[in-house]
Amino acid sequence: MTTTRIEQPTPDYVPGHGLLRDQVVVVTAAAGAGIGAAVVRRALEEGAKAVVFSDTHARRLAEAEEALAAEFGADRVRQLVCDVTDEAQVTALLDAADELGGVDVMVNNAGLGGTASVLEMTDDQWSKVLDITLTGTFRCVRAAGQRMVAAGKKGVIVNNASVIGWRAQEGQAHYAAAKAGVMALTRCSAIDLAPHGIRVNAVSPSLAMHPFLEKVTSPELLVELKQREAFGRAAEPWEVANVMVFLASGYSSYLTGEVISVSSQHA
Repeated sequence: MTTTRIEQPTPDYVPGHGLLRDQVVVVTAAAGAGIGAAVVRRALEEGAKAVVFSDTHARRLAEAEEALAAEFGADRVRQLVCDVTDEAQVTALLDAADELGGVDVMVNNAGLGGTASVLEMTDDQWSKVLDITLTGTFRCVRAAGQRMVAAGKKGVIVNNASVIGWRAQEGQAHYAAAKAGVMALTRCSAIDLAPHGIRVNAVSPSLAMHPFLEKVTSPELLVELKQREAFGRAAEPWEVANVMVFLASGYSSYLTGEVISVSSQHA
């Protein structure tokens, strides 16, 4: 028997509590209105000294920087175009953080999805998703980890995975493989970096609503996906960002190599 789930109301926005006070935070794929943008705002609200955020969309980045600078102060925000498939651009992103005191928190949010049956998926489709979503995350973990070790910082790295890394979904072989890889990368790099006092964790969201998702997903599929959630609704990007901020903060000081599901999916 199928149960129709009533969509529960979105909870009130949680105010900042200074969880990232005086930290320099770097966030990838943070233009627009998705999870990355929500992490940038939450980090500023939680007292970050500065946030360096990147994306491949120069115009949206500039618009976001202007708006955030007006609200939080120009000295606390800096944007830089960065394609995580380009090692030189990843290096430039971390160089920008060095100018502000060096990265304390690295949030790896960049990823690329798509839908294609494994029977029809091309090598190019497979490789592009893997290079951005998995190898791009690896490049950023390596770059941030090297900077933290060199500076003697007991920093934090937070990766964005997905419940699809655990669960099968039609047409998502490339994305699921990439996100499962992000989970494994998180666990193994956490062990490598633990002797330096650096923590590495990940979040695994199910369904977070933002304008881009609405553009690429049919209304019928969105209704179906919401019905898989116990609350009958998608998460707001800031609800995922809250968990990422928790992992970046001292409240999670004994967590490393963990993947936390940010999901209301029921069994």
